[in-house]
Amino acid sequence: MTADRLKRYRLENSALKTALAQRSKELSFFINSGKALTSTLEFNKILRVIMERAQRLIKCDAWSLMLLDEGAQELRFVVAKGNKGRGVKKFRLKVGQGIAGWVAKTGQPLMIHDVRKDRRFNRAVDRITRFKTRSILCVPIVNKKRTIGVLEMINKLNREPFDEKDQDLLRKLVDQAAIALERAMLYERMSNLAITDDLTKLFNFRYLDEILDREIERCHRYGAVLSLIFFDMDYFKHVNDSHGHLMGSKVLIEVARILLENLRTVDIIARYGGDEFIVALPETNVETALRITQRLHKSMKTHEFLKEEGLRIKMSASYGVAGYPEHARTKRDLIRLADQAMYQAKNSGRDQICVTEKRPGRSRVPAA
Repeated sequence: MTADRLKRYRLENSALKTALAQRSKELSFFINSGKALTSTLEFNKILRVIMERAQRLIKCDAWSLMLLDEGAQELRFVVAKGNKGRGVKKFRLKVGQGIAGWVAKTGQPLMIHDVRKDRRFNRAVDRITRFKTRSILCVPIVNKKRTIGVLEMINKLNREPFDEKDQDLLRKLVDQAAIALERAMLYERMSNLAITDDLTKLFNFRYLDEILDREIERCHRYGAVLSLIFFDMDYFKHVNDSHGHLMGSKVLIEVARILLENLRTVDIIARYGGDEFIVALPETNVETALRITQRLHKSMKTHEFLKEEGLRIKMSASYGVAGYPEHARTKRDLIRLADQAMYQAKNSGRDQICVTEKRPGRSRVPAA
């Protein structure tokens, strides 16, 4: 064997060893990534794993992960890291808008070496965040032929251009990520089904029952107060009888919307069953709960139900209010007394608010 041939063999052998070591390193990376992604069903933890692994794969100025809101056909930033990350989370991109929107629409990866030369680039985000985007690598997150989001890398360090190798590695990562995200979203949906009402999307009574245990324990421990509003729609059966159950269901959905618009995010709103609803008001005394109930009563009475269907129905409700510890010392008594107060309002002619008294009996309060 000649010296030149021997030298060539040694060089080829060295190159093969380097390539094998790199392949082994990549294989180990993706094995560990898979383990990390499948070790939890918590959505936020999976997002953190994806971003941490992406950052290790490709060093950049900024990274962002956007998920697709299929109903609105928009991408929303769920994780954003790096110099651009602080200002982008409030933004939403329409499918087809900008580089990420184009990737979401087509389901194809996109590598832009100089965004100044690409008309698809949306400069609005850069103007507001005062960040200068030079280059972008963006890949879709696809599961079962359905795009669920995109992963975007911006400005590779040292001003090096993104290359096919970077794109290939990132696509392998998002292939793993897509499965983990789909599992987490499915788990989240199933969890929500266990605590929410199918029709109104409010909490169901099972969840309210559990949360009231915690709230009353908190009241007992810290001397806090809690109030409960129990109400029932008046003559709801007439809607079902006159217009059908589908229209009745739409009325209940509108009731839920009125509740969400008039109450705080900390308030616990639940559908008790049928056309009955319960609202738990943490850190709220009975006097304040009464004012809130009067506001709900006014909103409910002035609302035109089934307006989009051309019916414009006016409805009212009967309300009962009870408080902890003013009226009750247990969860069961609190629910029972609010329920009794509501029936007192119904028996007194409906369209009224009744507040539980400290002594036996009920107190009728003007509705407005």
